[in-house]
Amino acid sequence: MLRPRPTRWFEILSARDDATLVLEALARTGAVELEARGGAALPADPAEMQPLLAQFEELATRYRAYWPEPAACRPSPFPQAPQATLRRCLDALRAWAREAEALIQVLQRNEADCADLRVWQRLFAAWPADADAAAWAAAGPLVPVRLCVLPPGSDSATVLPAAAPGLELLCRTLSIEGQAHLLVAGRDAALQLLAQRVGSAKGSLHEPPAWLHADAQANLAEVQRRLDMAQRESGVAAQTLQELSERHALARTLGDAYRVQWLLANVHELESGGLFCWITGWSSDSGGQLLHDALQRSGARALLRHAPLPQGATAPLLLHNPPWARPFEIFSRALGMPASSEADPTPLLALVVPLMFGYMFSDVGQGLVIAAAAWFYRERFAVARMLVVGGVAAAFFGLLFGSVFSLHDLWPALWLHPLDRPLDVLLAPLIGGAVLLTLGLLLDALAAAWRGEMRRWALTDAALIVVYLGLLAAFVWPAGLWAAAAAALYFCVGHALHATRAAAVFGAAGELVEKTVQIMINTLSFARVGAFALAHAGLSSAIVALMDAADSHVAKAMVLVIGNVVVIVLEVMVVSIQTTRLVLFEFFTRFMQGRGRAFRPLRPPPFSNQEN
Repeated sequence: MLRPRPTRWFEILSARDDATLVLEALARTGAVELEARGGAALPADPAEMQPLLAQFEELATRYRAYWPEPAACRPSPFPQAPQATLRRCLDALRAWAREAEALIQVLQRNEADCADLRVWQRLFAAWPADADAAAWAAAGPLVPVRLCVLPPGSDSATVLPAAAPGLELLCRTLSIEGQAHLLVAGRDAALQLLAQRVGSAKGSLHEPPAWLHADAQANLAEVQRRLDMAQRESGVAAQTLQELSERHALARTLGDAYRVQWLLANVHELESGGLFCWITGWSSDSGGQLLHDALQRSGARALLRHAPLPQGATAPLLLHNPPWARPFEIFSRALGMPASSEADPTPLLALVVPLMFGYMFSDVGQGLVIAAAAWFYRERFAVARMLVVGGVAAAFFGLLFGSVFSLHDLWPALWLHPLDRPLDVLLAPLIGGAVLLTLGLLLDALAAAWRGEMRRWALTDAALIVVYLGLLAAFVWPAGLWAAAAAALYFCVGHALHATRAAAVFGAAGELVEKTVQIMINTLSFARVGAFALAHAGLSSAIVALMDAADSHVAKAMVLVIGNVVVIVLEVMVVSIQTTRLVLFEFFTRFMQGRGRAFRPLRPPPFSNQEN
């Protein structure tokens, strides 16, 4: 569990014509990373395929909105060579486009007409009773009129041009559903300037339709009639377009095109001959059954075997943790994948991180709020799963410190009130930090054993643990200094023995001073955990003081609620940052370098692989 697990090398001998089916099946398992042993590029020379892909993208830009979604597209069960497939798809898509273009233009025209009609529908629903719509629209050939619609929250004064010769405008403003609607009349120069300003404000300008009546109700009836007519026409066009797509097998054609696009984006090199090809790489499926079953379902002509690692190959690694610890893998991955000879501390962090978070955020009510909110968002954000445990830990320390929504008088503290005994609050995380850093040094020893360097560690770095613990013990047990001094001498002599030269003693002495000072400073950094616990208690006291100063019960309740919201929002960010800093820069530096190769599975294709 502490050691990253290497992936397994696999080799598949496949008929060249079935290589695409094999690759699809492997990608859908999510358990394969491809790595070629060398050979010609497959499936085709990218330089030859780029013009064809560009033509496909050009068609997609124009017609993608009228195509089925990629997930609904089903490619052919027996794919051809990629270049031939893409040429066939382009011919089929162009044939479909020639027949569909007129229908698409009808849909686009009706969509634009309906959007314009709905603007007039909203306007006439709020039309003033004393206004004549027909007379307004026919103000005169020299003074055209327009309807200007601004986005919600926009000020009409920001778009109207300043009064100047030739730029005068007559304007009447109506507020409809929170949007300003301006009925504007003026000369062409003024309206052109108005159009520029409305466009900059992301508004719209509309010419009055020719069919306007004097009565607003008559206009509403006319708008509804035209909307119904446009929607009926669009429905017929959409149905005809659907029939056209089925006749041209559009879903299958697009599935084939998407398959080629996916293949070229994700598979760059395979070892291939005239009839067969080797598909090789790494699998996270340690037993091999998952790959075997995927190949069986694909129907491809292929043989699978798990062979020894190729000479000089470096296997990608997987973190091997139980489900309850996996959310905390984010810390190990932050510095890169641990190497096969490095320890993955994720199970330890699953305990340490919530304790540090909860200690700094010690409040029963606030902790439960954080836990509940994180539980609600646990499927959307990976970090929320850690906050669930952190919130529960905060509630636990809230019980120890006697804090519930910043109030300290609801029940007695099970341990202490932070502001009453601040030194104890600071000392506890220092002791915890010393234990954590010692564990880091022991994890370094474990990594040395995995690398077969236990003798070197025993002669050198083993003494560093004794020096560190001796110096810490000296604060309560003076004899600890003697133990630290003896270990320091052993450290220097051990380096000389390992290097088989006496001069190594001097370098070892400098190294010992540097590492000792560094780890003592790292230990002192954990005092920030207690400092933030005290800061949290101070904020809680400030909220209580402001609440006591309020005159009414309503004001007291508002201060309490707003204060707790501010504390939760502010301290979730601050405490999370401090916890991350202590883990990455104080703890990880003791044993981790992150030089491993992470496993990156082949991305699955976007289309469906089910047959019609």
